[in-house]
Amino acid sequence: MSDRMDPRLMREGKRARGALYGSIGLGLLSAWVVIGQSVLLAKLVTAISFLHQPLSRLETPLLLLALLFGLRALLTYGAERLASRACLTIKTGLRAALLERLFARGPAEGAASAEHATVLLDGVEALEPYFARYLPQMYLCVAVPLAILAFVFSLDWISGLVLLVAGPLIPLFMVFVGYRAEAINQRQWLKLLALGTHFLDVLQGLTTLKLFGRARDEIAIIARISDDYRRTTMDGLRIAFLTSAVLEFFASLAIALVAVLFGARLIHGHFDFYPAFLVLLLAPEYFVPLRGLSVHYHARMSAIAAARQIFSLLDAPVPARGSAALAPAEEYEMACEKLSFAYDGRIVLQDITARFPAGSTTVIVGASGAGKTTLSRLLLGFLTPSAGRILVNGQDLAEIDPESWWRALAWVPQSPRLFKGSVEDNLALGLPARDFAGLRNAAARAHAYNFIQSLPGQFGAAIDEGGANISGGETQRLALARAYARQAKLLILDEATASLDAGTEAAILDSMEQGAGVTAIIIAHRLTLAERADQILVLQEGRLVQAGTHASLAAIPGPYRDMLRTREAAYV
Repeated sequence: MSDRMDPRLMREGKRARGALYGSIGLGLLSAWVVIGQSVLLAKLVTAISFLHQPLSRLETPLLLLALLFGLRALLTYGAERLASRACLTIKTGLRAALLERLFARGPAEGAASAEHATVLLDGVEALEPYFARYLPQMYLCVAVPLAILAFVFSLDWISGLVLLVAGPLIPLFMVFVGYRAEAINQRQWLKLLALGTHFLDVLQGLTTLKLFGRARDEIAIIARISDDYRRTTMDGLRIAFLTSAVLEFFASLAIALVAVLFGARLIHGHFDFYPAFLVLLLAPEYFVPLRGLSVHYHARMSAIAAARQIFSLLDAPVPARGSAALAPAEEYEMACEKLSFAYDGRIVLQDITARFPAGSTTVIVGASGAGKTTLSRLLLGFLTPSAGRILVNGQDLAEIDPESWWRALAWVPQSPRLFKGSVEDNLALGLPARDFAGLRNAAARAHAYNFIQSLPGQFGAAIDEGGANISGGETQRLALARAYARQAKLLILDEATASLDAGTEAAILDSMEQGAGVTAIIIAHRLTLAERADQILVLQEGRLVQAGTHASLAAIPGPYRDMLRTREAAYV
């Protein structure tokens, strides 16, 4: 798998090819500067120690040596900056591609949001060491040692042969260790996904856990999962430290062997000090890129583990979408013909045939799990039917471009989402242009205007992330106002008034009926909404079992009358 991942990661590097090549080029220049430094330093030591030249006569070489030190620092800094810039470009491009794929799959497709968030944040971030350090080092560990090796061979073929034999041992050893490290990194990434998903679930259900006295139990579970992740991380670090220690041993052994060989020849006068000292200065530099590759080799393993999840998401199939534009109309009528849908082979809806007349209000009722929310997601175009079709003014919804379809409707889900910003920002979300008068009218229709006026700053009042600083009922009224502000001819509400009192709910239904030509489809548990609807659809175990008005359905035996009797018994 890792063999297939490397080429894919390399292709991602093409997003910032120029910056990556620039970083590698500066690294190569830095290597030649190192050779120049070593030559100057060897000459200076020879001149001072053996030729006994005064420092006053060596000012030019000393100045040049200082300049080379400064140049090397600048080249290293420039290489790191270019690598960081390349990483930023690659990460931005990858996150944009991932978001585009998530948008294309739709809100009802794919895995848990925590898993997606982990891939988008930690997964993409894990690629930075690969592109910033490992990838440039991979090129440098070939070019730099070869340059130094050629220089050493020109001075002493015996030392060159020692370095030539010792050098390949390091990447060879990394390959052997890599298989074990890859398995550990893959396990570490899966544990991180599990930790992130569980932690987000706990945060979202924190209120429920505290009410039921289970918060401490969840703390213990998170502690156990965190400890598993810590142990896996330490396993990877242990492999990394052991690998570094062994590689340092090989490098030190080779340098020591070169020093011993030179020492023996110097003692017997078979070799001059200057070339011997120069080779000893270059020998550690010969291993620097190879050491760097071994250090960053584990960054490659982490990147490959993260890349599996990233490319798995990028390669996930996208549901087929239509391309035809929705025909403009003053009113929209919808119809379902033999509509069926199954989740993972489990049938949720079966053979639903119904009409939603233009300008009417239809309320869909049924017990929990009857398929009401699934039907709303199919009508919204978030899900693709397993069988049957949905028609909009005679057009097959499967053939309509989703963007064109979503522009024609407004939707309020069970748990509407408010974003950090002002009240006005949230109400104007998705509007092509802000119309303050229109926002005020929409707030009034949703019975949110008075509550907005009571806020400090009114329409400019700050809303926390998720509407944390306002009540659930206020959140629902703002969401309804946002839907009204779109002035859409089709309105789909999924338990959108569940947190409102009966009086406010009735007033909102009155305002909904005042919207000329608006086709409203409402999923409700409260039968007070059904009593005022033009049409009621009753779902039971994924099937449409009744359809009609409140009066007609209440007059005949069936699930709807049973629900009415259950409601009446609850008030007795």
